[in-house]
Amino acid sequence: MSEPANRLFCFGLGYSAHRLARALMAEGWTVGGTCGTAEKQVELARHGIDAFMFDRDHRLGFAEAALAAATHVLSSVPPDGGGDPVLDAYGAGLATTGGFHWVGYLSSTGVYGDTGGASVDETAPLAPTSERARRRADAESAWRDLWPSHGVPVHVFRLAGIYGPGRSALDQVRAGTARRIDRPGHAFSRVHVDDISAVLRASIAHPDPGAVYNVCDDEPAPAADVVTLACELLGVEAPPSVPFEDAAADMSPMALSFWHDNRRVDNRRIKEELGVSLRYPDYRTGLGAILAEGG
Repeated sequence: MSEPANRLFCFGLGYSAHRLARALMAEGWTVGGTCGTAEKQVELARHGIDAFMFDRDHRLGFAEAALAAATHVLSSVPPDGGGDPVLDAYGAGLATTGGFHWVGYLSSTGVYGDTGGASVDETAPLAPTSERARRRADAESAWRDLWPSHGVPVHVFRLAGIYGPGRSALDQVRAGTARRIDRPGHAFSRVHVDDISAVLRASIAHPDPGAVYNVCDDEPAPAADVVTLACELLGVEAPPSVPFEDAAADMSPMALSFWHDNRRVDNRRIKEELGVSLRYPDYRTGLGAILAEGG
């Protein structure tokens, strides 16, 4: 008897989840899920993905049946002021459906907070410094609890700053919005969207319920260095360097929250436990590939 078809259901078919979905569909998977706008629903349909509207005001009666048919589930929906929308609406269904081979939750390295530039691995305590990161830590905890309390095979992925085609420093330079902000000693961890997909696929192939993984590349780097390289690749003059103190004066609260934390994220677990070999181990290989591919 043949094995049942693999079916992935994604709560939130955004940038990263959509990339995973398309990779799995190329291997014969069936993918469905949710999105937030009618325009996105039409776009996903063009790629052969059945997506349905979902937010706190659009709770879908179909989801129970869709979850019952799924072999794998991924949530990339961020928490809001009321908690985690997916768990609030469908947590009971996730807990009682059973039979899932793998469940993934996309979290953020922001849950670690500020380490003053020190490295953090998955054993580090969580010390979020912003309300957004505190909500993420609470939501992550609720997802992780589904494994010991209900046997739901949850895996948590703490993502660094995501970039890729259509969402990189190259696009910022082209749009004239790139800034070269100088803050000595400050670095950001980041990850190419295709490497996120590779990590998720490796976890699906080697499930370890309850596991937590940092997902980032090998080289935390100052944001200004990334902008400088993007300008070099595009053959344009780099914007002038601006001291962080001056740039901060007109930053939004969300932008400031990113600059508040300074940490370097350790990614050894995805290599040692999942056998992942990053396609884009640093921003130089990532940006170069995006440009070469027309991005």
